Amino acid sequence: MNLFQILAICGMTSPILYTLLWILGGFLRSDYSHVRDDVSSLMAVGAPRRRLFSAFIIASSSLLFVFYLGLHGGINGGLWPIVGPVFFITAGFLGVLVALLFPLDEDGEIRTLRGKMHLILIVLSGLLTVVGMVVLWLDLPLVSGWGDFALFSLISAVVSLPLMVVSGIFGQGKYRGLVERVMVSYFQIYYFALALMVFLMN
Repeated sequence: MNLFQILAICGMTSPILYTLLWILGGFLRSDYSHVRDDVSSLMAVGAPRRRLFSAFIIASSSLLFVFYLGLHGGINGGLWPIVGPVFFITAGFLGVLVALLFPLDEDGEIRTLRGKMHLILIVLSGLLTVVGMVVLWLDLPLVSGWGDFALFSLISAVVSLPLMVVSGIFGQGKYRGLVERVMVSYFQIYYFALALMVFLMN
């Protein structure tokens, strides 16, 4: 097993941990609703079992960021444009910042600058990821074995952006948890698929 395969395993583990996070939230907190409550509420200031859930999101975000650091070299040995990986690396770094420094305010609300930064950085990270998907669609047809994933990357961008908009519209409604899960799950599938491709191609 080489370095890029190890980093790819980190990338595949990240969405698994993230999914386990909100599944466990439903089991361990009787007051938590997958339909009503967003995932970030599990790590909000003063939330029950906050340390446990924070450990999950920090681990998930860090593993994804580490994977992104090796993404350029993991695709055709780095012999292709670096622009796409830079978008993913930046998005991953913002995700780590959110996990470490910017939880939501009490009860999952947005009242303070810290809570507002949580939302701003999450949105920026999502947009950077979508741009990264588009760049990969443009670049990957030139890389042997990656042509099909290039199309998948375009489809993912086309699907993810409207899901982000819908999630924003319902962000304060009684179905925000359900809407967010649909949106986030598609991103998690993309992360896993990208990491799996890096693993198989190395």
